[in-house]
Amino acid sequence: MAWQRYLKEFHDQNAAITEHVLGRCADRDGRDPYGWLLEAVPPGGRVLDLACGSAPLWPGLRDRPYLGADTSPAELAVARRAGAGPLVRADASALPVAPGGVDVVVCSMGLMILTPLSRALAEIARVLAPGGVLVATVPDRRPLRPLDLAVAGGLLAALGAGLGYPNDRALRHLPDLLVQAGLRLDGDERHRYGYRLRSAEDADRFASSLYLPGLPPSRHRRARKYLRALSRLNVEAPVPIRRIVAQRTAPPDARTWPS
Repeated sequence: MAWQRYLKEFHDQNAAITEHVLGRCADRDGRDPYGWLLEAVPPGGRVLDLACGSAPLWPGLRDRPYLGADTSPAELAVARRAGAGPLVRADASALPVAPGGVDVVVCSMGLMILTPLSRALAEIARVLAPGGVLVATVPDRRPLRPLDLAVAGGLLAALGAGLGYPNDRALRHLPDLLVQAGLRLDGDERHRYGYRLRSAEDADRFASSLYLPGLPPSRHRRARKYLRALSRLNVEAPVPIRRIVAQRTAPPDARTWPS
């Protein structure tokens, strides 16, 4: 519950911060992580945007039946102001969607914090139609360039802590968890993105986007100071991301997972 309280306070205070940062990230071809996720989404069909946040994926999905779901009222308010919808406030373990009610579930940077992950995956399988697809992205630790190691190492030293998520260990066993939920892993790729630190504002925004429960304010200030120093050198902060594609292979158990 402590993690859930932290998430609520984080998104109340920093609504749309993830979209602001990831929308500015780019690979060598200028593509952002949202575009990479959408490339793996099959055409047509009904879409559930799970843990949609401020709904940065909605513009790429607006021409098909769409439902965005998130637990944060602040994030959903930003999404509504942007015109996204329909939207619903809902937990990943109890989605207001009928069994087999959607053809695609997209989840940008959410699986690492949806707890327990096994239950969230089972609920995803429940709402997916036979042959339906899950496309999700999560943070990762690779790939990195040589300079990235120095940049990331300096940030971790300033923070005095690692960047971890509740489901870090579970994601290492993702294929098994997917099978248990009735899903089959069809794609598992990693890609490097970079967030260019061009100003003190960029540095502060990047620091504010990090999940760091329990970190002392002095460490936050130290991390901001470090990132601001990098911004004077126009350095790129590395943002490695993992993209997962899975297909629903087994019928969901409607008796176990309520609609």
